[in-house]
Parts: sequence; C-alpha cells; structure tokens
Amino acid sequence: MERLAIIDGVRTPFTKAGTVFKDLTAVELARLAISELTQRRSLDLNRIDHVVFANVAQSPDAANIARVIALRAGIPERIPAITVHRNCASGMEAITSAYEKMAADHGDVMLVGGTESMSNIPLIYRRSAVEKFARLAKAKSLLQRLGVFAQFRPSDFNPIVGVMLGLTDPVCGLNMGQTAEVLYRDFQISREEQDQFALDSHRKATAARAKLREEIVTIYVPPQFTPAQDDNGVRENQTMEALAKLRPVFERNGTVTAGNASQITDGAVALLVTTEKRAKDFGVEPLGYLRAYAYAGLNPRRMGLGPAFAIPLALKQAKLSLSDVQLWEINEAFAVQVLASLCALASKRFCKEHLGMTDAFGEINRDLVNVNGGAVALGHPVGASGARLVLTLLKEMKRRNLETGVAALCVGGGQGAALVLERK
Repeated sequence: MERLAIIDGVRTPFTKAGTVFKDLTAVELARLAISELTQRRSLDLNRIDHVVFANVAQSPDAANIARVIALRAGIPERIPAITVHRNCASGMEAITSAYEKMAADHGDVMLVGGTESMSNIPLIYRRSAVEKFARLAKAKSLLQRLGVFAQFRPSDFNPIVGVMLGLTDPVCGLNMGQTAEVLYRDFQISREEQDQFALDSHRKATAARAKLREEIVTIYVPPQFTPAQDDNGVRENQTMEALAKLRPVFERNGTVTAGNASQITDGAVALLVTTEKRAKDFGVEPLGYLRAYAYAGLNPRRMGLGPAFAIPLALKQAKLSLSDVQLWEINEAFAVQVLASLCALASKRFCKEHLGMTDAFGEINRDLVNVNGGAVALGHPVGASGARLVLTLLKEMKRRNLETGVAALCVGGGQGAALVLERK
C-alpha cells in the first residue's frame, strides 16, 4: 500500500470554552474549516470520495456529525461521511481511518479532521428528574400534571455537568486530572517542574504567533462579525510567580492546576488527504506523508503515559529508531503527563516491565518537542487535537526542511496514539 499524502490543512483558532466561539456549534466550526480548505485548493468537491471527521462530545441534534458537516459545507450528497471517536486521539483516528479506507480501495481523495465545541457540551438532568418529566408528558389532565409537579424537588434541578462527566473514566473512577496526579506520584515530577513546562509552552506559543497563523483561518464571529485569528488561551505575560499562586484543582495536596493543564477549548481542523499516487494531481507538493502509526492500550489510571506506549510501536512499524526523529509534537493534556511520558521512555525499568524491552527506549530531546507551544497554551478541543498535532508538525517540518517527525498523544480510557510522518 502506498503512503497517505496530506496535501494541505487548515484549522480555526482554538478558543477557550465559553468565550469567542461559545455560540458556534461543532458543525459550524468544522464547516468553516472545510470551506476554507477547499477554497484555498480550488478543490472540485466532486473529486472527494469520503468525509471522515472526528468528534467526541457528539450532539444529539447532529447524529453522525460528519455527514451533517459535509452537507453544510456543500459536499455533494452522493459522497458518504462517517464520524469517528477515539477520545483524545479522534483527530488521528480520522486520518488513519482514511488511510485504511484507501487501502481497502474505498476511495483515494478524502476530507478528514476533527471538531469540538466544548462550550456546548450540555448539562444533564438527573434520573429522578427525567422520570418525573416523563410522567408529566403522559399526564392527561390538569390535576394529574399538578400531582407530578408536586413531586419535583430542588435536587431535581441540580444538573450533572456534561463536560466533567465526559472527562471522568467510568472504569477506574478517576477524572483526567486525577490520573495526572497519579503520574506525579509515580514519577515524582515536582510542581515547579510542571509550572516551568507550562510557562515554556506559553512562551513558545507567543513567539510562534505568526507561524501559527499560517495554519489558521480567520473566523468572523456573529453577530458583530468580530474577527478571531489567534488562539486566545495563550498567556503572553505568563510568569512562574503567577503559576505558583494557583491552587491544585483535583487533589488538596496535588500539583495539577489550571495553569499547568490543557484548557477546555472549542475548535476544528480539516485536512485534505489522498494516495501518494494521486498526490501529483493536485499540482502542489504535499505537506507530508503518513509512514506508520500505532495505537496502544494501558491502565486507565495512568492514561497519560499513552505516548510512551505508542511511540515505540509506531517507530518499530516504520523501521526507524529514536535518533531518526527530527521533530516531535506530543499533546500537552497536562504538563506532568508529557514529562512523565518522557521519563518513562528514558527508564530502563519502565521499558522492561511495560514495553518488553531489554533497555530504555531512550531520551527524547526536549528542545525538539512542541517547539511552537502545546495544548497547555493553545488548548485541547478533544476531537480536533490529534489532527492539529499533525498539521502543526508538518508545517514546522517544512519550515525547517526536515524529513521525519512524530505526533503522539495520550487518550482518556487508557490508550496512546502515535503517527510517524515524513516529507521525503
């Protein structure tokens, strides 16, 4: 099977939930990204064979959201669409699913990506309230309705926060922040080191504003059509002193704060992909190619170590070693999670016990990781992040004229994902 070629890509700005994009749905964010991408490439929409889009917090008013996105973006109705979901790796799943469809001869030009509106993850009524509302709907007389109304209690109107429910693992019972605290205890990564990592992320993202705009489409947000062209979670004046003042969020004596964790974010990414053979038909040099990929499973309590499990598998599939990788994008779900993954790969004991190796996988040069900042600064719209890592990595590889890079992330539920990308 020939390689999958990533022809081009575009994303919306990533904005903190409840701010700039709070009134835009995940469908609309994705539509805007796809429309910009197809216009930039002057793409004949009839050339598309399939649309594969990722979304995690799937809205009940847009079942199979990929299909809704495609139709809203003007994709001809004869072209099928599928929604994929692998938690934080969903954006990568869209890319690798497209590759697998091409390998099965189900098309050779596809639009892929991911979208998330975490602003619009709903509040949920408790079961007690739902049952009463159901009885209320069945009541046939005013007296029956009044009888049901009298059964309601104040607690029935205390909703469950959907975003918090979605960020809690139902198997191990921990929310994602608590799993990060597990890694703090396992690897003894200090609060100061985590805060320094977060500060570096903001500093790098601030310095990379102009570069990041190359992958961002300006969105004119109604009703005033105010332009949004930058990721608004980047704190340009962040300091260690400010970070140190923040209280732990998930455990009283913990280390994970709002400052050293990724932000809850809205955003979308769209990529145009095809087979290596068809790439020349587009008249441009592709951003890069998918050489290999891997997904791995691990203990949900330590889901943040996903990159440490998936990276060795992906490089083995690519027949490459650690020294062959020239640039890295590792999603910053939490500062401690990235640091713990790097420590794990450099640990002989960890690699022997968990990866079946006889020696440590090796130390990744931190100067080559997330050189334009990461999710601590840019944000983490879960369904879109995997595709954003690929787009950001390939753009930077092109600037530096590099051949090989790896994008990786941890996945809620205890998984890891890694893609090996190349430009030669």
